Amino acid sequence: MYYHRQLENKIKQVSGEYACITLYGARQTGKSTMIRNLFPDYEYVTLDKSKERILASDDPELFLDSHDTPLIIDEIQKVPGLMEAIKIRIDDAKLKNVSEETTIPLMYILTGSNTHEIRENASETLAGRTALIEVNSFSESEKMKISGNEFVPDIKILQTRQKDLKPKNRHEIFDEIYLGGMPEYWVKRPDRDTFFESYIATYLEKDVSRMINVGRLDDFRRFMRILALRTSQQLDYIEIGNAVGIDSRTTKNWISVLESSGIIMILQPYASNLAKRIIKTPKIYFMDTGLCAFLCGWSDPRILEDSPMSGAFFETYVVSEIVKSIRNVGKRVEHTLFYYRDRDQKEVDLVYVKDQTLYPIEIKKGIGKDKADKNFKILEQYKMPVETGLIIDTSDKIFPLNRNAYYCPVGMIGL
Repeated sequence: MYYHRQLENKIKQVSGEYACITLYGARQTGKSTMIRNLFPDYEYVTLDKSKERILASDDPELFLDSHDTPLIIDEIQKVPGLMEAIKIRIDDAKLKNVSEETTIPLMYILTGSNTHEIRENASETLAGRTALIEVNSFSESEKMKISGNEFVPDIKILQTRQKDLKPKNRHEIFDEIYLGGMPEYWVKRPDRDTFFESYIATYLEKDVSRMINVGRLDDFRRFMRILALRTSQQLDYIEIGNAVGIDSRTTKNWISVLESSGIIMILQPYASNLAKRIIKTPKIYFMDTGLCAFLCGWSDPRILEDSPMSGAFFETYVVSEIVKSIRNVGKRVEHTLFYYRDRDQKEVDLVYVKDQTLYPIEIKKGIGKDKADKNFKILEQYKMPVETGLIIDTSDKIFPLNRNAYYCPVGMIGL
C-alpha cells in the first residue's frame, strides 16, 4: 500500500523548473519509494550495488553514458564526485536548448541519506541546477492520508482549519509517539525490535562508518541511546561525553553526524543584540519518536506515557511534527523555529518567527495550566510584534486561555 506524501506537490512543481532534483534525509524515510511512485517510467539505479558504484567512481562519464535520462540515482552520497559529471551534462543540455529555444527537461533525480554531505555537495557543485528537498518520516497527516498544510501558529488560520480536526485522547497520542513514522514500519508493522535493531545496524554500517573510526561503532551505538534519553533537553556536551566516556570535542562531532544523517534536529535559542541574558545552548530533538522510544528501551506506549520522560517525548513529538509540516512544503526551519530561555530560567518552548513577528508557543502534555503563558510577554524585549501565543496540548478544540493565548490541540499541526 502506498501512502502519498505531502512533498509530492513540491516535487511535481520543481520537476518542471529544474534539470535535477536532489532529495536527502534519514534512512527509511521513503525517498526512493516516493520518487519511483511519482516517476515510474524513469530508469532507476542504486549505488548500493557494487558494480554501479565502482563504475560511477572510476569513470563517471561512462556510468552516465550507460543509462538513459531521465535517470533516478539512489544513494548518491556514496559517489559524491558523480555530481561534477552530472553538472557538465546539465550545462551541455542547457547550451543546446538555448540554441534551440526550448526548455531543458528534468534529467536527474538524486537521493541519499547523508543530509549535510549531500546538501553541501549539491549546493556547491549543482548550484542553480538542482532543487534541494529534505524528506522526513511520515507526519501524522500523512499517516491519516490527508493532504496537510504547513503549520502556522496564526490563530485565525488555525480556526479555519479546525473543522478538519479529529481529536485524539492522550492514550491515542502516545500510541502514535511510540510507533513513530518510519514508513516501512508504519505500513508493514514488522516485529518492532527486529526492525529498529536492523535500522540502527544498517545506519551504523552504511552511514556512520564512513564518518568515524569503525572501531568505535559500539561506542557510537551507546552514544545514540544516551542522547535519546536527553531528547528535548539542552545539550550539555561535557555531561554527555562523560556518560559515554568520550571528550566534548568527540561529542560535538558525533552529534553533528546524527544531525547530518537526519536522525536529530538541533533547535537554536532565539537571540538578538538586546538579549544579553540569553542562554546560548541549543536543544536536541529526535525526528522520529518511534526510534527514540526504542533507543530509550520503552517497550509499551502505556509505560512511556506514565514515565518521567512522557513530557519530553510529547514535546519531541510536537516539535518534530511542526518541523515536518514546514519541510513538507519544501521550506527550511533554521530561520523560523527557535526556543527561549534566559539565565533567570524563564523559558518559552518554541518561538516561531515570521515576517519579523514572534509567535510564542508552550507545549503541555496534559491540558494546559492557567499560567502556561506566563513567559510570553518576555519576548517583548525584542521590540518586535508578539502575536497571540499558543499552548499546544491534548485538548479537543481551540479555545482561549485569555486575550494573549489560546489552547491548541496537538492534532491541529499539519492540518
